[in-house]
Amino acid sequence: MASVTSAEFKDLSQDERAKRLGMATEQLSGRSMFVEFDPDEASRFTYPWAPDVDFNKRTEIDVGEMSATEANSRIRELMSDGNGTIVIRNPRGKHGLGVGILSRLNLIFEGSLGYFGVGLIDGPNVRINGRVGWSCGENMMSGTVVIEKNAGSTFGAAIRGGDLVCKGSVGSRTGIDMKGGTILVGGDTGALSGFMMQRGRMIVCGNAGKNLGDSMYDGSIYVGGEIRSLGVDAVEAEMDGIEKDWLARKLRLYGLLPERGVGHFTKIVAGKQLWNYDNLEPAEKKLIL
Repeated sequence: MASVTSAEFKDLSQDERAKRLGMATEQLSGRSMFVEFDPDEASRFTYPWAPDVDFNKRTEIDVGEMSATEANSRIRELMSDGNGTIVIRNPRGKHGLGVGILSRLNLIFEGSLGYFGVGLIDGPNVRINGRVGWSCGENMMSGTVVIEKNAGSTFGAAIRGGDLVCKGSVGSRTGIDMKGGTILVGGDTGALSGFMMQRGRMIVCGNAGKNLGDSMYDGSIYVGGEIRSLGVDAVEAEMDGIEKDWLARKLRLYGLLPERGVGHFTKIVAGKQLWNYDNLEPAEKKLIL
């Protein structure tokens, strides 16, 4: 495919621009899901409207007396002023803080968050020096989120990219409907983790609750401790050397690598018996369920 200039690119149709950007690899139904990027920003993989921030420009705000809406609006104002590192003090467990950030940013929370913290993000690097409630990092697209303590249920629900890390333990249904990215848990995870997982990787250094990987379609789950039980169509698989190297490298990156390495981890994948569920005979369906 011949190259085009920026001016010529803007004159192309939306479908042609999407194809030029390699974004039409599968058929979609319904409303178009194409996202158009400014070609001049392609090397930085940022949205055209993303503010230009300087990570060395640092500021702090106290959100103790603000609502979540006011706090999130203030974060965007500071980003528009070029602040690339923002420290949030006194979050006091507020729900929905730090959501919908679609650009580069160093965001540091000095305290704990409530439900749905830092969801719908695409790009920022977030550190939370406390705990988080349910559904932290829901629908995360890219970037990193590191929680120093524990997290609630549905941690990383429908995550699509990036690294979502909890150094403590998490609740049930971790990574439910996971579509990509990596979830790392330093402690234990609860029941039904990896439920309906579609892609991505989940690493649990501690134990996993019952029905791990239930109805997972694809992806991989690595558990360093005991697994109470596997869910429907979840099976053990062998790890090769490349996987072990990747696993050790990823855990080392966040200071979670166990002293004895990763050789004891158990890998769980989809048995793929549910891939053609509608074609199974009734007796076969009973065996699976």
